[in-house]
Amino acid sequence: MKKVAVIMGSDSDLPIAEAALDVLKQYGVPFEAHIFSAHRTPEATREFAAQAKEEGFGVIIAAAGMAAHLAGAIAAQTTLPVIGIPMKSSVLDGMDALLSTVQMPPGMPVATVAINGAANAALLAIEILALNEPELAIRLMESRRIMKEKVLAKDAALQYKED
Repeated sequence: MKKVAVIMGSDSDLPIAEAALDVLKQYGVPFEAHIFSAHRTPEATREFAAQAKEEGFGVIIAAAGMAAHLAGAIAAQTTLPVIGIPMKSSVLDGMDALLSTVQMPPGMPVATVAINGAANAALLAIEILALNEPELAIRLMESRRIMKEKVLAKDAALQYKED
C-alpha cells in the first residue's frame, strides 16, 4: 500500500494535524509526518516532494497557515495528489491560509479541505488510495454505513421524544 505524507509548515500545526494522523492510523494506512516550510526550508521541501513518489508515497497532505504556500510548493515538485489543509491563525482566522491554498494557478492543482479540516484531508487521501486498494474502499463504505446508522438512530430517538 502506498504511504501518505503529512507535512506541516510548523510544529504549531501538530495539534490539528494529529486528527489526520489518527484517521490514517484508524484505517491502517502507512504514513510519515514531517515539518517543512515553503519559505524557511525550501530546498528540503523541494527535495522531499520531488522524491516522494519514488519513496512510496501515493498522496501528500500539506498543513500550513498564514501565507500557506506549502501545498503549492509541494505540488510544483510532484505529480502526486496534494491535499492542502489551511490552518487557522490568530491573524485572519485562517481565511488567509484558505485563499492561499485554494487559489492555485492553472496546471498546479491542490485539493483543499476546510480550515483545520485535517480529518477530512486524511479521508480524502484514503479515498484516493482506495482507487487501487479494494480493502480501503470496503473500510470506507463500512464507516459510512455506521455514520448513516447513527444519524438514523438519532432521528428515531427524536421522533420518539416528540410522541
